[in-house]
Amino acid sequence: MGSDVTDKDREPFVEVDPSGRYGRYSELLGSGAVKKVYRAFDQEEGIEVAWNQVKLKNFCEDQAMIDRLYSEVRLLRTLKNKNIIALYNVWRDEDRNILNFITEVCTSGNLREYRKKHRQVSIKALKKWSKQILKGLDYLHTHDPCVIHRDLNCSNIFINGNIGQVKIGDLGLAATVGKSHSAHSILGTPEFMAPELYDEDYTELVDIYSFGMCLLEMVTLDLPYSECDNVAKIYKKVTSGVRPQAMNKVKDPEVKAFIEKCLAQPRARPSASDLLKDPFFDGIFDDNDENGEDNYPFPCDH
Repeated sequence: MGSDVTDKDREPFVEVDPSGRYGRYSELLGSGAVKKVYRAFDQEEGIEVAWNQVKLKNFCEDQAMIDRLYSEVRLLRTLKNKNIIALYNVWRDEDRNILNFITEVCTSGNLREYRKKHRQVSIKALKKWSKQILKGLDYLHTHDPCVIHRDLNCSNIFINGNIGQVKIGDLGLAATVGKSHSAHSILGTPEFMAPELYDEDYTELVDIYSFGMCLLEMVTLDLPYSECDNVAKIYKKVTSGVRPQAMNKVKDPEVKAFIEKCLAQPRARPSASDLLKDPFFDGIFDDNDENGEDNYPFPCDH
């Protein structure tokens, strides 16, 4: 491979996948309880990607966890939607007992960090983000089989800030529930978990509740229930229907009412497709909307 770039100018890959297509850099984009995510490059397409690594030896006693990781990855490969992080490739490194998968990368990271960095954001912009999150949820919930995310929060919603495009990621706790649309295990991030999740009998509407908490965080910059110093206190408030103190900071009555809709009891809680038709989104278009005239840099709400 002849090239004018000398080796010292070229950023070295620390690892290349078996096909030779993807190269991993040493730079860490994020790490969680289960996986580390590195910056990487797709040499064939010439695009940056995310290289996710899960050390399976951490779960050598926990076959259920390994099975779940595999099913997540198989599931992710079948999902194709503008508002869901795409999965490009997956393989297992048998020697090091690592599960590797290559996913789409969002240039501006997650919505929690992005929102902290940009403190002056209009309600219109928040509505645009919200609409895209709901489109992703609508896709998951109407998928066959139905997919419940179960751990939706602002740290696993990602953004391409240059075009204001929002995508749901980290489907590590997702459940496919098929026709019954009900699931039975307790998982998630306590501040964002719907009360019925604790009863271990719930449907995809738990994601709508979590979405309501995401919107609350986007509006107030407060983590819901940050007044509670432990999980037991959060659990007590959630299950008895006590709203987070952050609700008091929401000054716009329309926004507050919309959040309340999302946090309603399961029977009264609207679906993602219902919420997308809500007057809350009147006049809000994004680039994916057929009738959307609202393409930056020509705002049309003069």
